[in-house]
Amino acid sequence: MVQLSPKTEETPSQLKTETIVLDVSEMKCAGCVKAVERQLSKQPGVVSACVNLITEVAVVEYEFGKVQPQTLADKLTCVGFPSNLRNSSNSVFSLTHANTAKRKEQHKQQYKWKLITAAILLIFSGLGHLQHLESITIPVIGNIWFHGGLATLALSIPGREIIIDGWKGLRYGMANMNTLVGIGTVSSYFASFIALLFPQLGWECFFDEPVMLLGFILLGRLLEGQAKNRTSDALEALIALQPPVARLIGDPFNEDTSSIEIPVEQVQMGEWIRVLPGEKIPVDGEVVTGETLINESLVTGESIPVLKQVKDKVIAGTLNQSGAIAVKTTHIGNDTTLARIIASVEDAQTRKAPIQKFADTVAGYFAYGVMTIALLTFVFWLGIGTKIYPQVLEISNHSQSIGIEALEVAPLSSSHHLSSSPILLSVKLAIAVLVVACPCALGLATPTAILVGTGIGAERGLLIKGGDVLEKVHQLDTIVFDKTGTLTLGCPMVTDCIPLAQISPQRLLQLAATVESGTNHPLAIAILEEAQRQKLLLLKAEHFQTQAGLGVSAIVEGKSVLLGHKDWLKEQGIIFNEREASIKEDKTLVYIVIEKEVQGVIVLEDTLRPDAKETITCLQDKGLEVILVTGDHQIVAESIAQQLGINQVFSRVRPDEKAIIIQSLQQQKTKAQIPSFLTAHPRFKKVAMVGDGINDAPALAQADLGVSLQGATEIALDTADIVLMGTHLSSVVQSVDLSLATFNKIRQNLFWALGYNLLTIPIAAGILLPTLGFSVSPALAGGFMACSSITVVTNSLLLRSQFPNLSNK
Repeated sequence: MVQLSPKTEETPSQLKTETIVLDVSEMKCAGCVKAVERQLSKQPGVVSACVNLITEVAVVEYEFGKVQPQTLADKLTCVGFPSNLRNSSNSVFSLTHANTAKRKEQHKQQYKWKLITAAILLIFSGLGHLQHLESITIPVIGNIWFHGGLATLALSIPGREIIIDGWKGLRYGMANMNTLVGIGTVSSYFASFIALLFPQLGWECFFDEPVMLLGFILLGRLLEGQAKNRTSDALEALIALQPPVARLIGDPFNEDTSSIEIPVEQVQMGEWIRVLPGEKIPVDGEVVTGETLINESLVTGESIPVLKQVKDKVIAGTLNQSGAIAVKTTHIGNDTTLARIIASVEDAQTRKAPIQKFADTVAGYFAYGVMTIALLTFVFWLGIGTKIYPQVLEISNHSQSIGIEALEVAPLSSSHHLSSSPILLSVKLAIAVLVVACPCALGLATPTAILVGTGIGAERGLLIKGGDVLEKVHQLDTIVFDKTGTLTLGCPMVTDCIPLAQISPQRLLQLAATVESGTNHPLAIAILEEAQRQKLLLLKAEHFQTQAGLGVSAIVEGKSVLLGHKDWLKEQGIIFNEREASIKEDKTLVYIVIEKEVQGVIVLEDTLRPDAKETITCLQDKGLEVILVTGDHQIVAESIAQQLGINQVFSRVRPDEKAIIIQSLQQQKTKAQIPSFLTAHPRFKKVAMVGDGINDAPALAQADLGVSLQGATEIALDTADIVLMGTHLSSVVQSVDLSLATFNKIRQNLFWALGYNLLTIPIAAGILLPTLGFSVSPALAGGFMACSSITVVTNSLLLRSQFPNLSNK
């Protein structure tokens, strides 16, 4: 998780480490990301570094005492990436919202000036190209010195930042997109400047090219920046849920209704807060007075308002719709559900998908590779190309230029037929190679898709914890479900209380409720609720002991009482007679044993979730093998499995055995999704586990993918890779669909980013020039480069159109 304050951990080697967050600016492409990670990783004491281009964040784990966090920020600042250490804050909202608002305002001002500058540059350079037509004459615009002056101003003012940043990157061995653009614009400017000063060389002046190139670059970054901002809209919407103030009250049971408004970060644990209709809940808490309907849609994805009464839990950021309530604060600041969701989403947006490792490796050498290709292009056409293909120096003024234009653009004079020098041709082709290459697309391919995908999930109560999780979902073969609280509602009810000795059903239930009062298992809660319904008082008891998922024991009124499954009781030395052993086990049975004698049995039945059957069917239709694992009896488990259409069942499974079953499934081989020519080497199964409760935590951790439902214990939420905040089991299908769609977007983006560069760089280098007489001009190359980045971001945003109605029903 992205931490807002240092987090102390123990690495496998028992080194004391801490994790910090740095806000890093001036990253323009994947090359910058790789450069920042390389700079951080080579610092003494740094264990790992993960950098995100979109969120402009670096998460660094380092050995405590080996390096100062501020030193890391200073190192990045010195090499051209201004960085700040995120300080701790009492509230994740105040810090994150402040950073987001500040960055938004800065970007807004930058976009305004970029748009104005890009428009001016494109208009004047466009008029300069119109001047090439003999029938059009524009005063001043036709003067070559005017265009030389415009190019000088363009490079000195809007282009200055690009050129300086590109030079810094080259100087510190971190060449990036600005390096390529900077070399391209400066080269074209000086080539034109030399042609202007020395007309006897016969070179062409193409001052319009660097001007138009910068115009396209600025316009492209403007559109790209606006699109990137949209990828973080979901996270900002979550942050905006937190109200800034809370109404603090005294005793909520007093008739005095006076309150005082204080900043929400100043609210303390245990204090009482009044929430009026139409206001947002400021903290996590428990209703102490009042009754209302709460809209939790933006946190859990539930579209229907939820009735909240006394003792019900409420979540910070949800909307109070009907009545006034008083809430006792149970969680504040970073511990609230909303804060944890935001932190989880931030963490997900930072964690990379393994598929990006290849892109990062390519990006690390991309700029140097492009510069090498540009140099080879220059050398080839200067020394060999123009001799082998002399026709490229004679290009008709009437050459077609649709999308890809004729290389030569006539100077600002009338000529029907012109001749170009080999050196000028070589320079222009080399510049086009530098400018058309797009490392940005590689850098944006994965993070933009992850931001959009995790954002969509967060809006609908599906917390997907990172790009690595998306790739795991794509590889899944098997999905294992727990029964109680997962496939069922987790609210079993007592249906029968059967005495097996000289004891009344009420006494039997009273003893059972007394022993179960020492635990909070769903079966225990059901027994206690039934005892309360019958108005049975609990007895005096001591020495409570619990065997998770198996049974409980206590000393009640001086006698030893055990409750649990038959198999567990047999392990305790309890002997069952023929009558007791013959009881039908088609429901959940809890036996009561007093002083080692079986006294009776309580029969409980749980209800399947309404959408359980549909969920299982959908997953099976996707080619996933669905398995049921439960600690319940075989007959009960098989009955549930038969209703749901599940073929494989593991029953009477102890909590510690669930992880062993997951491990055994992972060791099985599968031929699913393997091409026929590779079937001789099938891969091992990838297994997901869906569950809740502390009993499922080991299995969630062992599984390749852990999915935890709302209401799960803290340890289950922390262990799971996907957390479903809603109450519908169909959210499992939605999370799988969203994960697959997001991962597909990542692959599409990477395919486009790599394919674009593989296609356009050879064209820019002149591969079509000898045969078709076409090449890409430097200005048009800049336009293509800008469009490539915009395409990647836009493709990621299209993910939203694939899930217009994705919501819990």
